[in-house]
Amino acid sequence: MSFFPKISFQREVEEYLTNVFRNNELITALGTQEVERRYQSLLSHLSNPPSFTTVRVNTHLASVKHVKKMLFEEIQKQFKGLCVPVLEHPKLQDILLIPVIGPRQDLKKHASEVIVGAHCGYAVLRGAHVYVPGIISTSRFMKAGDLVSVYSDIEGKCKRGAKEFEGVKIFLGNGISELSRSEIFNSSGPLNGMGVRMIEPVYLSPSFDNVLPSHLFLQNLPSVVVSHILNPQPGERILDMCAAPGGKTTHLATLMRDQGEVIAMDKIAKKVKKIKQNAELLQLNCIKAFCYDGTKALSVEKREDEQGKK
Repeated sequence: MSFFPKISFQREVEEYLTNVFRNNELITALGTQEVERRYQSLLSHLSNPPSFTTVRVNTHLASVKHVKKMLFEEIQKQFKGLCVPVLEHPKLQDILLIPVIGPRQDLKKHASEVIVGAHCGYAVLRGAHVYVPGIISTSRFMKAGDLVSVYSDIEGKCKRGAKEFEGVKIFLGNGISELSRSEIFNSSGPLNGMGVRMIEPVYLSPSFDNVLPSHLFLQNLPSVVVSHILNPQPGERILDMCAAPGGKTTHLATLMRDQGEVIAMDKIAKKVKKIKQNAELLQLNCIKAFCYDGTKALSVEKREDEQGKK
């Protein structure tokens, strides 16, 4: 049984998945029970974090073997007394895999609670601590240093600053509050620091906050595969039309050995700034980032010429 509630979809998504995974062709080939078993297995996997945390090695700066050794040492510092392996992906040579341990169902829940938004909750399940912008509510008398239980408001119904919440919430683990309730909600200016330091997450996954930042990039496998399929070569010019935060952009530049040109665009200025920061952090110089809407990148004159040839 899944640790989390069964995932639910909007009607059009449910219809699409049914057409793909529960269609008559599959039922004829595999039988109704097997098709349904596979579909329920898919829903269960979608309801839980991945079994592995995937990180991409910046091979522009160091070898996979060298970074693997450094990462293993860093993880052992976090998981004191627990030996967690660092594995090399069997097919993607620049990817390292760290097994995720969980769900841990024997954790004691504390009276003091912190409610976070869904996006913050996703990050916590992947090993992150809780940062102030993700906190929606806390218990009435929470103080800095308190042991707290962290929950995710998966339906988005908790009101900011609420002193209690009885809606649907998912337990994410326990932590230590870095700030009091009044510091979080009564601050005269925006707070961006850590709100809760997670010490007992339901899913034990390493935190990558400031861990080998120039040598590693936290990136999901599908995103990594895209760059390998494109197979960019040194000296080529590549356009990434929706590039933020720069995962595929920096990967392309790395595969090109920082030789050539990767033009990265995004229509939001803050996201473009993030692309530039990641490129600088990974010491990649062939990336040129622009604040521009990729759907409008083709000039009016060029569009008219193309339409005239049809």
